[in-house]
Amino acid sequence: MNNRLVRLKSVSKTFADKPILQNISMTINQGEITTIIGPNGAGKSSLIRIILGLISPDEGTIETSTNLTVGYMPQKVNIDHTLPISTCRFLQLANTSHEECHKALELVGIPEIKDTPFHKLSGGEMQRALLARSILRKPNLLVLDEPVQGVDFSGQNELYGLIGKLRSSLNCGIVMVSHDLHLVMSATDHVICLNHHICCQGKPEQVTQDPAYVDIFGETALYNHQHNHQHSLKGEVLDSEGVHRHGEGCQHD
Repeated sequence: MNNRLVRLKSVSKTFADKPILQNISMTINQGEITTIIGPNGAGKSSLIRIILGLISPDEGTIETSTNLTVGYMPQKVNIDHTLPISTCRFLQLANTSHEECHKALELVGIPEIKDTPFHKLSGGEMQRALLARSILRKPNLLVLDEPVQGVDFSGQNELYGLIGKLRSSLNCGIVMVSHDLHLVMSATDHVICLNHHICCQGKPEQVTQDPAYVDIFGETALYNHQHNHQHSLKGEVLDSEGVHRHGEGCQHD
């Protein structure tokens, strides 16, 4: 059975005579989490906009499944503090019922904030509310742009765990943009390292040892796996406590 949702073939995009994306080929499959990482200005946001169909490539083709339904979570939204809108009402702006909004909030673990004014939500609550809004249409593809932005460290772990659960419960494909390398490596199936072109891609433990990845993030970048310690890219044991550490992160697009 073909579980391919989106396939890009040799996609390129130029803005103001500046190449932003060059010869991008990638496949997004149902049931898999793909994470796009890369430095500031690497073209991550442009690639997401092409996947969403908001802009068209100058070259190359995009193939989508006939039953594709997309849910999108932006980095953030700006709601005027003078606008008296509850969290549930904010979700209803997507033309859905009270019942569906409550179910979505339950799925992301915050049913108790349905009547809370949207602008009073904490960083973690805000991101979960945006995630709830993205799943209202029961999508088979979720596109998440920096889903843990503005969330503290423990909250980031919880959010990535929640995203993994949603992948299973919705049986959807997920594309994430992230700069949180220390967490993403244990929360994704496939990593694409982007710097206008695809520098390298594959399973997290493969990508972190690729010379192209090291060129961008440096040799101090870490990868995590299921041991009680960590290794440098050269295989050295760095600690014995299993504590996540930040690598050389990159900035937003």
